[in-house]
Amino acid sequence: MLLERLYDEDLAQASYVIGCQATGEAIVVDPRRDITPYLELTARHDLRVVAVTETHIHADYLSGTRELAAATGATAHVSGEGGPDWQYGFVAQRLHDGDEITIGNIRVQARHTPGHTPEHLMFLVTDGATADSPGYALTGDFVFIGDLGRPDLLDEAAGGVGTRFEGAKQLFRSLREVFWSLPDHVMVYPAHGAGSACGKALGALPASTVGYERRFSWWAPYVEKNDEQGFVDSLLDGQPDAHAYFARMKVDNREGPQVVGDLPALRRFEAAELAPMIEADEAIVVDPRAHTAVHEGTVQGALNIPGPAKAASFGAWAYDPQRETRPLVVLTGDPEAAQQMRDHLLRVGIDRVIGYVDSLEGLPTAVPAVISPAELEDTERALLLDVRSRSEHADGHIPGSVQLSAGTALWNLERLPREGTVITYCQSGVRNSVVASALRREGIDVVELDGSYAGWSTWAEQPQFNA
Repeated sequence: MLLERLYDEDLAQASYVIGCQATGEAIVVDPRRDITPYLELTARHDLRVVAVTETHIHADYLSGTRELAAATGATAHVSGEGGPDWQYGFVAQRLHDGDEITIGNIRVQARHTPGHTPEHLMFLVTDGATADSPGYALTGDFVFIGDLGRPDLLDEAAGGVGTRFEGAKQLFRSLREVFWSLPDHVMVYPAHGAGSACGKALGALPASTVGYERRFSWWAPYVEKNDEQGFVDSLLDGQPDAHAYFARMKVDNREGPQVVGDLPALRRFEAAELAPMIEADEAIVVDPRAHTAVHEGTVQGALNIPGPAKAASFGAWAYDPQRETRPLVVLTGDPEAAQQMRDHLLRVGIDRVIGYVDSLEGLPTAVPAVISPAELEDTERALLLDVRSRSEHADGHIPGSVQLSAGTALWNLERLPREGTVITYCQSGVRNSVVASALRREGIDVVELDGSYAGWSTWAEQPQFNA
């Protein structure tokens, strides 16, 4: 049996290829939408993808189940659990608790483990060539390394009301009735790692065991003592902010993401062709450089989406494809980097990257407004906006600031003044630059605080300030 983990550092997301080398068949679990890595991996091992499945309706990225099934002819399998409100809207085989997918000598059994979401499945994998019981558990967003999937996303991002409490209780029952019954030796492979917003304290290790999690995870004593209320209280306390784009992902993944197929090659734009498009606001340039470089000058109306390494994470904050249709052109002289930017943005449903441009030369430019910490008090403003998370703001903030997380700002424009200046800051300036570029495109007069909170804190500690 082959079991390989493909990990996306951008979204802290893991997908898995399980192959039977005796028959040359493979199943892919929780694929992302840019499917080339799966095709390359299976080709390298002389495997053909015959089945594709996913653990649940994802919120943080756009599923590649339909994309990969269309490209390979594989059968798509999705959960049929969770009740009528949580049924998928596209053609696929439905899986219920106990159902199995057979791949050569390998059995992949679905177990219904609601809590993170009502329809959630965990997959137990048995290598029939050497064993007669499961040795591996693909736990999705149910059990992470040292943590659990958050049950509050339906409230935070999908319009639910009070669903977090029932979700937490479901998670407790899933742990007691399903996970707790597995043997200690079963390997645990989750769908996310450290940095994901799908939990509050995910470990960075790629795998664990049932026995280890049952002995050392924070939740284990609650389950062992059957303390449901203590578990619910601890689980719901301190969950991170949910990004606004999660709501779009939920809907798109339930109904079925558009299959993009073979996209056309990215075009290299000449400045003479692109400049009039920018002037007419018919195209948007994506500037992937560091915010410090952007502050020296960028393309007029550009979105600062640092990348390609974190382009999906930041791009989903700055570009909303539900209401934005203008195509994107990446500022880079490297066509491979431009392709990587497109691949990352595809993961969050941003499909409109059409090309790249080598440099700023010949394009209309602008210099983002920035002030130093020393200038802050004397700068007239309508709002001082902290775009860090709620927990960061609570741990310390600039007096008089209002908190609105970077991942939600573009979806809360009614909370921002249309008259006067909005001064923004994050911790170091990276998130701030992303949000500021998006808000400027919405017509808001934004001035960024140079160095953000870290820079202000250093300045505020100087002797001359305290004198």
